[in-house]
Amino acid sequence: MMKNKFIWMLGLTVALTSCDVNNELDEILPEELPVVELNVGTVDFSNYIAVGASFSSGYTDNALFIEAQNNSFPNIMASKFAMGNGGEFNQPMMKDNIGGFTNSRQDTVLSPPRLYFNGAGPAVLPAIPTTILGAPADNATSFNNYGIPGARSFHLVAPGYEQANAYYGRMTPTQATLLEEIVSKQPTFFSLSEIGGNDVLGYATSGGDQSRDAITPIGTFNAVFRQIADALTAQGAKGVLANVPYITYLPYFTTVPYNAVPMDAATAAVSNQGFAAYNGGIQQAFAALVAAGAISQDAADAEIAKRTISFAPGQNAVVILDEALTDLTGINAQLVSMRQATSDDLLVLTSSSFIGTTVGGNPALVNGVSVPLADNWVLTADEVQEVREATDAYNTTIKAVADEKGLAFVDLNVVLEQAANSALVFDDYIMSTDLVFGGLVSLDGIHLTSRGYALMANKLLEAIDLKYGSNFATATDGLAKADDYPTNYSPSLR
Repeated sequence: MMKNKFIWMLGLTVALTSCDVNNELDEILPEELPVVELNVGTVDFSNYIAVGASFSSGYTDNALFIEAQNNSFPNIMASKFAMGNGGEFNQPMMKDNIGGFTNSRQDTVLSPPRLYFNGAGPAVLPAIPTTILGAPADNATSFNNYGIPGARSFHLVAPGYEQANAYYGRMTPTQATLLEEIVSKQPTFFSLSEIGGNDVLGYATSGGDQSRDAITPIGTFNAVFRQIADALTAQGAKGVLANVPYITYLPYFTTVPYNAVPMDAATAAVSNQGFAAYNGGIQQAFAALVAAGAISQDAADAEIAKRTISFAPGQNAVVILDEALTDLTGINAQLVSMRQATSDDLLVLTSSSFIGTTVGGNPALVNGVSVPLADNWVLTADEVQEVREATDAYNTTIKAVADEKGLAFVDLNVVLEQAANSALVFDDYIMSTDLVFGGLVSLDGIHLTSRGYALMANKLLEAIDLKYGSNFATATDGLAKADDYPTNYSPSLR
């Protein structure tokens, strides 16, 4: 009996002991990757000069401000160059994180503050800028970032450009032209990016209005760009070039749909009745032109179909003016050159607050419906083609110059096309060109977010690796990390 009791107690002891085992798994520590030192290859980064326009400056959310400048792609690149033989990188810093300019008394806003997301959409920051228009930047006497917002290609060789561009004027140049000022800094390495973008941007944002903002002639661009590249490389500097993306991929041109007019059956019927006389007049006018032998019947039928205005329940295309249509006002003064938009036409972002408004409060005169949208609100398919043809020609020259001079090259047009059509992967993020939530393009619909500029910096660094034998892509911390750069800025940041 005692033996059995002992065995029973022994079993209980073993059972209790087995329940006291530590079942927690040992912490799995992250693998320590070996440190890879940066190799700069054949490049001297000691005096890096950035040449470009608003992208190079860090312009975002429709303004320049301190944090945006700190997150400019040239400043990001300079921070990576500093891991090797890179030197100091000075920028003409703004005074605040508000953005915009004020007058010397600081009681009048001359250029608006930055945009912020108010929960519903982009809104202007309710603040007064502290950067005075015309006052010189005071953070350095010699600058490295010559990204000048608004600069077109030919502005770089225009004498006295500091008088026309307030941001460049803040840099208190001593040379006759912007290009001469840049060359006087004796760069050992340079980036030449988005030159050509502003040469088409003004035309596009004005809705293709040549009288307000014409596309820079291709011959002018070609001559000036070669002059810029020759001057930058004359003393043996190496560099990286980036071409011009199709700006029509940007959300400034893709956010507002062409069929932005909702109608119920009753409203559509009333609208169709209002255009009945116009549609009939179009048919009569073209019948007269065909009878006079001025146009073929097939051509007349095609344009009648294009110009006939018709609404139905649901979403309807806006009515626009199109100067490319046949002028019929000589036959009938009421037959203005208007039609409904198609998916090939691009409405500018600012049209979103104009479509559906009335003229003088008259409910019968609705902009985009009974009153056609003027040229400044829409980039027609023909005008889109003009922008793309100019961009293609500019890019042909940029690539040729890169090849001729043995410079690194980045095809930003392909990068933006991918973001617009499928999306880009940047670390753990999928980035697209959608306004507000795409992560790539800022609230103004044109310029990049800081995370977008970080991605751009990486593309340029990878191109430098390919051309000059550096290893930014594989070196420890050699590329920018997406998490280090925001896609928007808080309204409390001042």
